[in-house]
Amino acid sequence: MNSYYADLHIHIGRDFHGRPVKITGAKSLTLQNILEFSMGQKGVDIVGIIDCHSPGVIEEIEFLTSTGDLKTHSGGGLVYKDTVTLIAGSELEIYDENCKGPVHVLAYFPTMEKMKHFSDWLSPYVTNIHLSSQRVYIDGRALQGKVKELDGLFIPAHVFTPFKSLFGKGVVSSITEVFDPELIDAIELGLSADTHMADQILELHSYPFLTNSDAHSLQKIAREYQELKLNEPTFQEFVYALKGLQGRGIISNYGLDPLLGKYHETSCADCGSRPGEEKICPNCGSRKLIKGVSKRIKELSSDSSEHPNRPPYIHQVPLEFLPGLGPKTLNKLLARFGTEMATIHESKWEELIEIVPAKIAELIVEARNGTLKVRPGGGGVYGKIE
Repeated sequence: MNSYYADLHIHIGRDFHGRPVKITGAKSLTLQNILEFSMGQKGVDIVGIIDCHSPGVIEEIEFLTSTGDLKTHSGGGLVYKDTVTLIAGSELEIYDENCKGPVHVLAYFPTMEKMKHFSDWLSPYVTNIHLSSQRVYIDGRALQGKVKELDGLFIPAHVFTPFKSLFGKGVVSSITEVFDPELIDAIELGLSADTHMADQILELHSYPFLTNSDAHSLQKIAREYQELKLNEPTFQEFVYALKGLQGRGIISNYGLDPLLGKYHETSCADCGSRPGEEKICPNCGSRKLIKGVSKRIKELSSDSSEHPNRPPYIHQVPLEFLPGLGPKTLNKLLARFGTEMATIHESKWEELIEIVPAKIAELIVEARNGTLKVRPGGGGVYGKIE
C-alpha cells in the first residue's frame, strides 16, 4: 500500500483551441499545463479536472491519448507520462425549486467513455456545454441519479462558502432538502472550514471529508489536498478510500487554516469592516453583510459533542502565502527539494537555512507545525500570516 497526494478540484481556463472554459480561470490553466505543473513543481500524484464535460477538453484528452502521453488505467482514470493520474470530473450548478441555490456539485467518472456519455446527456440541460460550472436545468436528485447510473461519484462542493454552495446562502439547512443523502459519496469542505468546524453538524458525520484547491490558476493547485492510502492511484482505489474498504482510506486532509479563508468571518460588502454579531455594519450602516463560514456553521451546529473518528486535518499553509517568499526563493527551494510537496513535508531545518534566510525557514517549519499567527479573512479577502 502506498500514499498519494491528491487535489481533486482543478479548473481548465482554456481548452485545446484556446477557447474559454472557466472564464475566471487563468489562460495558462490548460489541461497539459496542469498535468505538467502538478507532476513537476507541485509534486501532486492525482488531479481531478472538473471541466471534463467540455467538448474541447474531451478532444484534448483524446489527442493526448492518441500520442501515448495519456494512458487509460484498468482501474479507472488516466495516467499522464506514467506519473500523474487524471480523474475526469464535472462541476455543475443547481438552482431548483427545492434548494433556491445556486449550489455547486462535483461528479467524477471512471472512464472517458462514461464522461462523454454524461456530456452528451448533459448538453440539452445547460446553456453552454463548453463552459465550466454551468447551471443544469434539472433538480438535484435527477442529476444524482444520472451520475450513479454511470458509476460516478457525487460530491457537494465547498459546502459552506457564502456563494454557490449547499449551506452557504442560508436557504438550505439540511442535505435532504436538495439531495438523496444515500447518493452522496463525500463532502468537500472549502477553504474557510476544517474538519472540526464541519463536524459540529451531526448530519455530516457519516460522510468522508475532502479538501481541494478549487484552483483557478496553476499556482493555486494543491493549496488544499489530501493524502490517500491506495494500492495504486486509480479511480476504483479512490472509491475504496472514500468507503474505507480493503485498507484504503484518507490518511490526512491538508487545508488552509480556516482563518486564512476569504469567507471565514462576516464582513461588510461595502466597507470591508467586520461587524461581528450585528445585522447592520457599525462602520458605514450598510445591510450588505457577507455572512462568514464560522457564523453559518454555528447556526447549523447540533448539540451533540460527539465527533466521528476522522483522519487528522492539518492546517497547511501554501508556500505562496508566506511573507517574503517570492519567486526567486521558491525557485531555490524547488532546485534543492524538487517539488513544493517535498519542501512542505520533507525539508529539514538544517537543509532550509543553507539556501534561504532563517526567517523564511522558520515560517516553513511553523507552517508545518501549525504555529503561525493568522489574521482572519472575510468578505472575499484572504486572511494573512502575521
